[in-house]
Amino acid sequence: MMDYGFVRVAAAVPELKVADCSHNADRIIGLIKEADEASSQIVVFPELSLTGYTCGDLLQQDLLLRRSLEELIRVAESTKALDITAIVGLPVHVDDQLFNCAAVLQMGKILGIVPKINIPGYRELNEERWFASGTQAVDQAVRLFDSINFLNRDINFDKDIPFGIDLLFESAGPESVCFGVEICEDLWAPVPPSSYQAMAGAVLLFNLSASNEIIAKSEYRRELVRLQSGKCSAGYIYTSSGVDESTTDLVFGGHAMIAENGEMLKESERFLRKGHLTVSEIDVQRLRNDRIKNSSFKENIPVRSFRKVPFKLCPIGLDKSEKEKVKVKGSIAHAKLIRAIDPHPFVPSDETIRDNRCKEIFDIQMAGLAKRLVHTGIRNAVLGVSGGLDSTLALIVTARTFDMLGIPRENITAVTMPGFGTTDATYEHAIELIKAYEVLLREIDIKQACLQHFADIGHDPNNHDVTYENVQARERTQILMDIANKQGGLVIGTGDLSELALGWCTYNADHMSMYSVNCSIPKTLVIHLVGWAASNLSDRAASEVLLQIAETPITPELLPPDNNGGIQQRTEDIIGPYELHDFFLYHILRYGAEPKKVLFLAKQAFDGKCEPEEISKWLKLFYRRFFSQQFKRSCLPDGPKVGSISLSPRGDWRMPSDASAQMWLKDLE
Repeated sequence: MMDYGFVRVAAAVPELKVADCSHNADRIIGLIKEADEASSQIVVFPELSLTGYTCGDLLQQDLLLRRSLEELIRVAESTKALDITAIVGLPVHVDDQLFNCAAVLQMGKILGIVPKINIPGYRELNEERWFASGTQAVDQAVRLFDSINFLNRDINFDKDIPFGIDLLFESAGPESVCFGVEICEDLWAPVPPSSYQAMAGAVLLFNLSASNEIIAKSEYRRELVRLQSGKCSAGYIYTSSGVDESTTDLVFGGHAMIAENGEMLKESERFLRKGHLTVSEIDVQRLRNDRIKNSSFKENIPVRSFRKVPFKLCPIGLDKSEKEKVKVKGSIAHAKLIRAIDPHPFVPSDETIRDNRCKEIFDIQMAGLAKRLVHTGIRNAVLGVSGGLDSTLALIVTARTFDMLGIPRENITAVTMPGFGTTDATYEHAIELIKAYEVLLREIDIKQACLQHFADIGHDPNNHDVTYENVQARERTQILMDIANKQGGLVIGTGDLSELALGWCTYNADHMSMYSVNCSIPKTLVIHLVGWAASNLSDRAASEVLLQIAETPITPELLPPDNNGGIQQRTEDIIGPYELHDFFLYHILRYGAEPKKVLFLAKQAFDGKCEPEEISKWLKLFYRRFFSQQFKRSCLPDGPKVGSISLSPRGDWRMPSDASAQMWLKDLE
């Protein structure tokens, strides 16, 4: 298995001739070899791929059944020198019944045969005419080849082969992988067999299908695959018969899909005229981490008893181009992934999905704030507006919430508090933004108050250390809290998820508020939300300033401007790019990925954009800050959870403030 828990799988759609087993075996063998060359570890073929699905009553002809078994032996033998497991469909005559089966092949052997359970007999589907359900099978092992001439063939074929609906296939070793197999209609049943297989430990689920094409069926089929992978916290690999099936009454499109935990990783084009493979990796470690977090995963539904058939999961190898570049001792450790690694996991790349996501986030933020206002009976809000991204998003949410509740925007006090680091650009952005949203503007210069405080505590104002910075941050929060007390208002927090993860906030300053609307939104998403609001929620005046704010460098503005009056203190120069930190945050918290794996994924996601040494440097900083700054997260104000990750000490994240980061940092050495 590839390091970091990846298993490379392939869904194959071969060319075929209906009822020509020899021809079909040739095409299957060709795609098995092609999948092996692509370093696939397991490849699955469509339902009845050795005979063709549309054979009709020919399935009751002894010649077809015998020849399909003979060709199964030939296909199995083709895997003898390959590092791949193949799953092939064929009819099997056992116990005087005919079963629609999947045969699992590896290293020249037939490891086991799984019969289909749910046999459709409605509308255009009439399999009940030929096949029995796998639940009616009598024997747990079968000897299929007694009548076949084994001259010059592996004698292992003349042995009992595990047979039944209770088979799972499991590799050996500390990081073993278990997979299950179901066939077509099994997935469409109210409770698919794969649900039981997943609860019994199968993390990969393969489906051999022959699903015909009618209008909109592909969309439903796609959702079935995607949702089953999510419900089972599994990888789901699906492949269906192609265009070479008989078109007497039906047309097949060769739909192949690979899904993982509710996400479609790879999908083939339908109606291709040639055989093809759909290849991607499944992150098994990620799936297992998700399962241990899901306390209801194995609750309430009885787990069926399964037999485990051993198989060997060969490591992912390098393709030809990689072999020329990398010399690896033993098995491959760092083969390049086929699957795309999204560098911005919090921000959907699809524009339509992103638009819908932005709207939903605003709805969640507004609903949270509205409930707090209604519950407390408070009709006033106070927030600091700096001209930066976070306070801008908080102001938009607050203004729209007041509109929704029918409270005048004049009840919102937006306070801009120029300090030693305030530049003309951000000051003007703040003023323009407050005016555009027609809320009450208050400007309070904090410089004299800070100087007085420096004098009171004996701090040299020329010493621009952390005290110099934090005095300003705490002075601003004190002003907001006191104005809120005076007006009977609620201080709206502006800090985001990325800042909380890094502890990039001043304790008991911007760290604190009475309700924090941005607390589970990462910085990379804040940028998109502000840009989306400019295009969808704002008039022209507001839109222009929102776009300007979105393009302004991120800064706390606690140090004096440079000689040209520009921003001197750029956050990302100090702590690193937020797009990297958000990437780290997602994989560490969402899936519990170990440091080396996070680094491996980041190198692939940011290949050509960030140097590996730079990624490693900022990842170490992330771990150091994430552990050392937990004490700030242990006493966060209330705020709504928006996405899959939250650092609320009352909900998603409970961590001791004095935990050591050394083991995580050492893993990166």
